[in-house]
Amino acid sequence: MRRNKLRELLSAGQPTLGTHLLSTWPTLVELVGAAGAFDYVEFTAEYAPFDLYDLDNLGRALELKELTGMIKVEQTQWTHQAMRAIGSGFQSVLFADVRTEEDARACVAAVRAEAPGKGGRLGVGMRRDVGTVLEVGRPSYVEALDQVVIALMVEKAECVEDLDRILSVPGIDMVQFGAADYSMSIGLAGQFAHPDIRKAERRTIELALSKGLHPRIELHDLERAPEYIEMGVKHFCIGWDVRILYNWLSANGSAMRALLGQSASAASTPQPSGGIY
Repeated sequence: MRRNKLRELLSAGQPTLGTHLLSTWPTLVELVGAAGAFDYVEFTAEYAPFDLYDLDNLGRALELKELTGMIKVEQTQWTHQAMRAIGSGFQSVLFADVRTEEDARACVAAVRAEAPGKGGRLGVGMRRDVGTVLEVGRPSYVEALDQVVIALMVEKAECVEDLDRILSVPGIDMVQFGAADYSMSIGLAGQFAHPDIRKAERRTIELALSKGLHPRIELHDLERAPEYIEMGVKHFCIGWDVRILYNWLSANGSAMRALLGQSASAASTPQPSGGIY
């Protein structure tokens, strides 16, 4: 079974750095690896169109560049998508929309083996992670499932209210506060800098650290990174392929239009707020 670089870094207390992709083009994973700065790639499947062949192809690219793959899965697909992504070669799962302690336990169970003492729901599969037929059902498979990194989104009012119990569920490794969803869930949609949002984020980080968990922050630029580092955060996921593409097109397209003596048509369309994405 393949070594899990993200798990090794977490176990060693080392910082980690990832980036987000919504595209399923494996070459982008290769480019992330070629950059030489990243430990893992988060495929943000919650927002992206994909099929099971895409997961296998992303898994191949991750192995080629010795990167860990994380997949972000939506609430109605926790078990199925986690199972198929792990089978394709992903070694970390980020679960969205967690609300209760029972949800957190279901997320952990979706990743671990259904074996004595593991508390999981995963059985044996003939998939890429076991070489299709080479390590099917062997102890190495059970051990590899133990090493899968489990991350939870803290992004709902109900979750924040019961956060101590949720973060006490055994098996959780990383915690990600979601300002966008949380702001909407408490009636402050889009107000990411509101004091109530910042207070909930800080509480999430501090509580995670007190329980020996790893808070992770996602950023579209590095402006606030020193602030989070000062709080004790060592794990970041920076940039989205779609945001990078939009920013480049917007800035350079407008600049080129200006050189041509024309105004950019984008100037008349709604612009992103900047926010967290």
